[in-house]
Formats: sequence, C-alpha cells, structure tokens
Amino acid sequence: MPTLKVTVGDRDRLDERTRRRIEAAAAGEEVDDAQPVLNVGSYAELSRLLSETNLELLDAIASHDPESITETAELVDRDYREVHRNLSELADVGVIDFEGDGVGGPKKPILAYDGLEVDVPFADATEDPGVTTP
Repeated sequence: MPTLKVTVGDRDRLDERTRRRIEAAAAGEEVDDAQPVLNVGSYAELSRLLSETNLELLDAIASHDPESITETAELVDRDYREVHRNLSELADVGVIDFEGDGVGGPKKPILAYDGLEVDVPFADATEDPGVTTP
C-alpha cells in the first residue's frame, strides 16, 4: 500500500486524476506509482483528520485488524456511535475503507494506505483559507 500525502490548501487544487487514484486504491484496483494526495481545505480540517481519537483508531486498525466497527470501538474503549462517526469521516476522505456493507454482517474497517505524510507549506500561509491575517 502507498502512503497518502496530506496537504493544506484549496480543495479545488485536488485534481481529478488524484480523485480517481484514491477511488481506485479504495476499490483494490491497481494504480500507478505516483503518491496519492489528499488536500484538506484548512488547518482546522487537518487538525480534525489528525486528531488523537482518529490516530488511535488508525493505529488500532493497523495493529489489531478488527473485524467490525464494534470490535474497533472495544479496542479503543470508546462508544460505538462515536467510533462509527469517526470511521465514516475517515472513509469519506479515503483514509480507510469498509469491507462488507453492514447488512447481514459487520462492516470491517480497512486501512487504505500504509501511513500519512503531512506536508504543510508555510511560505504563503496567507492564502490558506484557515488562516486570517490582522
């Protein structure tokens, strides 16, 4: 699995090629060797993605390969609804995927990438929508 590069800036800069690559990787299809990129729109979104609770969930999935959301919640000793919400958000941005549909069986969380590489350029931070200047 590749590493997902996470950057901060205008979401519109995330080109269609990268979107297709993320979808293909999540679907288990073969993709070229270029590193996939997730461009979050603000520092607040980056902070939410890299929250302690989300990182604990990703670590639990990597370390224990849980068979369901319920088992994942038990591993991190958190409420099922909170874990479901967090995992759904991670799936929405393509960091994890689910195996199974939850109908007649569990939804197994699966990492879509080996890790996250965060790239936060500061050279022109005033253009970042998450930054306000005095």
